[in-house]
Amino acid sequence: MARLASFEEFWPFYVSQHRRSSTRALHFVGTTLVLGSLAAGVLVKPWYALLAFVLGYGPAWIGHFFFEKNRPATFTYPLWSLRGDFRMYRLMLTGRMGPEVERARQAYPPHA
Repeated sequence: MARLASFEEFWPFYVSQHRRSSTRALHFVGTTLVLGSLAAGVLVKPWYALLAFVLGYGPAWIGHFFFEKNRPATFTYPLWSLRGDFRMYRLMLTGRMGPEVERARQAYPPHA
């Protein structure tokens, strides 16, 4: 696959790497834990913020390696993946992720 040139071009690819609801749910849990650990780092003890990396990537990578069976986009597009995580989080929180998943399925059909 050719290198993607913009975040908007990357977004459908990113969503296609999260086809399974279990993977998206694990990302949601991980992102929630990241936000909580960052808040705890500010409000309680700074070292809690150091947990953000493990708490965020742990559940997400479980989703990719065990459920989705693909390579996390973070390895190739780290900053866009982080941005994608937060966009997906917001869309899931507001109940608007479904149409994005359907568009990604059309743009990147599953392999047979």
